[in-house]
Amino acid sequence: MALSRAVADNARLMDLAAIKDIAARSIAVKERFFAERAESVLAAGRALSACLKAGGKILVFGNGGSAADAQHLAGELVGRYLVDRRALPALALVTDPSILTAVGNDLGYEAVFRRQVEAHGRPGDVAIGISTSGRSKNVLSALEWARSHGLVTMGLTGNGGGAVAGLVDHLIDVPSAETPRIQEVHGLVVHLLCQIVEEDLVAG
Repeated sequence: MALSRAVADNARLMDLAAIKDIAARSIAVKERFFAERAESVLAAGRALSACLKAGGKILVFGNGGSAADAQHLAGELVGRYLVDRRALPALALVTDPSILTAVGNDLGYEAVFRRQVEAHGRPGDVAIGISTSGRSKNVLSALEWARSHGLVTMGLTGNGGGAVAGLVDHLIDVPSAETPRIQEVHGLVVHLLCQIVEEDLVAG
């Protein structure tokens, strides 16, 4: 009953003005990010292209909404984004419940991504960890292993990048402390990375 009342209260508070305010905040974060940090997206996209041209693969992982972003990126690379081209080797390490539950049960949840990077990662591959806080222990563990074994590391983060910032070759950090606003920029970054890769590979 208390939950129903809370939902009803929130529904009353979410009016047209609130919607417009949220949209304005989202736009403002995007504008600031691309005014200050667009170069980080271009550099990361070119690093992905270089990896794929050299015969490497992309490994991407995150929790919750970031897991969805990981799937989105891998899906666009394996399938297609805007143009017809060869399938590109990308794995979202968030999609196999047998692996996630086996590793989580036997080795702990902190190891669920690291163990898969150990299995699939080779020097020159790219490991992309997505964490809005930059503090997710399983993301940090996987990036630590990747970096120490010759993989190129990338992080999609927010609010300064947290511990992820010290573990990656390419940091894409959204200047916001609001998780929804960070994720909204990450979604656009995923699309831009795919477009950079496709245009680079097609041109090549």
